Amino acid sequence: MGSKNAEAVRAQVRKGYGQIAARGGSCCRQAPTCCGSSRAQNKKLAETIGYSAEELSALPEGANMGLSCGNPTALASLKPGEVVLDLGSGGGFDVFIAARKVGARGLALGVDMTPEMLAKARASIAKYTKRTGMTNVEFRLGEIEHLPMADNSVDVVISNCVINLSPDKPQVWREMARVLKPGGRVAVSDLALLRPLPGKLAEMVEALVGCVAGAVLAKETERMAKAAGLTEIVLTPKPGYVDALEHWNDPLYVKIIKALPRGTRPADFITSLSVSARKPTTRKAR
Repeated sequence: MGSKNAEAVRAQVRKGYGQIAARGGSCCRQAPTCCGSSRAQNKKLAETIGYSAEELSALPEGANMGLSCGNPTALASLKPGEVVLDLGSGGGFDVFIAARKVGARGLALGVDMTPEMLAKARASIAKYTKRTGMTNVEFRLGEIEHLPMADNSVDVVISNCVINLSPDKPQVWREMARVLKPGGRVAVSDLALLRPLPGKLAEMVEALVGCVAGAVLAKETERMAKAAGLTEIVLTPKPGYVDALEHWNDPLYVKIIKALPRGTRPADFITSLSVSARKPTTRKAR
């Protein structure tokens, strides 16, 4: 994708997610949330994709905006003392959960390119600190294609339904490999295609902001991770997320269904995909 087109996509996504932050969570003009119609449905969706009631109840109010499509913090098996980086951290949902897992000796960092989302996440830090007594959370403004992080500085990179939005996905995977320490690991939840989307659907602006139009085939995700130098790549489809949205008549997915070929459904084309990988340990010079 050319640089002008790439920046146009970023601007479109930044605008869409700025509006989501201002409204408290919405990918769709007519709905108060992206993946449901109420705060209760946001909670229900999060539980469906693997978050515990304890994790959700401990979050600062407003951090769960219904924008997740998986549970990368569970996939990451975070340990006390680790440094974890969330790409496209939004309102801080996974960062605050990760911060509790890495503890006071660890650090949970979030990077997001949307100032409104960053402001929302930062506003919740004081509540988190008051509740936990920990000061191990930080949010930085930046693009996931150009992370504001030093080389070899992070133990774990996580991301939740964000990489699809990038106009330069190979660069995102290269950046993940760059900032990871040798032996560091990746835990990504994202949407992937089981087969190519019809052209009409791929052009829908609402679908782009909802993480669908930017999705690539699962095998392409594996190829990009491998090209970035990552190893031990494991891809695990999680079809329950797409099924849940379809059953809840989410407004975005109603539009998607109308754009699909007759006799097909979203789950025939789209799946939530968990991706784990590792950066090889640097060999010692002889």
